[in-house]
Parts: sequence; C-alpha cells; structure tokens
Amino acid sequence: MQVKNKFSMKLMSCSANEGFARACVSAFAAQLDPTIDEISDIKTAVSEAVTNCIVHAYRDAIGIIYITAELLESNSIRIKIKDKGCGIENIEKAMEPLYTSLGGERAGLGFAVMQSFMDNVKVTSQKGKGTTVTMIKNIGCRFRVNVRG
Repeated sequence: MQVKNKFSMKLMSCSANEGFARACVSAFAAQLDPTIDEISDIKTAVSEAVTNCIVHAYRDAIGIIYITAELLESNSIRIKIKDKGCGIENIEKAMEPLYTSLGGERAGLGFAVMQSFMDNVKVTSQKGKGTTVTMIKNIGCRFRVNVRG
C-alpha cells in the first residue's frame, strides 16, 4: 500500500497525553474525509492503545509512546502505537476480552475495543522490549441497503 502522507510523534506516557494523541491522529485522518462515526472509531481505538501504554507498558514509570499515522492510497489510515515498556508475555491471552494482567478495576477490553472499531489490528511484542499495535481503518467503505416494503 502506497503512503500518501505520514506523521510521527513521541509523547510521554502520562494520562494527560491520551486525549492529545487521540486529537492529533483524528485531525490527521480528517484528510480522508471520514464520517463522524469513522472519526469516533479512530479516536476510541487510539485512546485504548495509548492507555494500554500508560497503564500496562510502563506501569509505575514514565516512558515514551511513539505514534505514527500514514494515509494510504487505498483511502485508509494505518496507525502504529509503540512503546518500549515491559512487553506482553502472551499476546493471544492478552487479547482475550475481559483478560487483564493487573486485576482490580481494569475491564480487560482494550484490544477487543480496538478490534471492534478498526478494520485490522495487529499486535507484536517482545517481553522486556515493548509492544507495537498496528491498526488500519478503511475510510469511505460505505454501502447502502435499500429496503422495499
């Protein structure tokens, strides 16, 4: 897939930056003329991925979150959110709905939410080295259903 435009940014893993990351990525995606629902989907998925970095990757420390967004010729956006935190020991288990490594009040739905709002989600991780979440959202893949009664 050919890249038409791209941006990258680095943020500290503090909760104040979650909304900023969400706003930046969705503003960049606006070039594809998405619907309000598509923008909302992107915001939600980015929010979940960044929150995972803050809560899980760096736990009680501050680290760097790396975000890259690319607009593709296919009228899609590819978003990569990467950390250099603790990594995920078992990605398959971590992606199960309701699973959380921290317990307590965490719902364990972050990856499930990302998968439900994006068209493709891929997670790679290495224990002790970090995690990368790559998400793709196809914009404008709308269809009409005509119901005749």
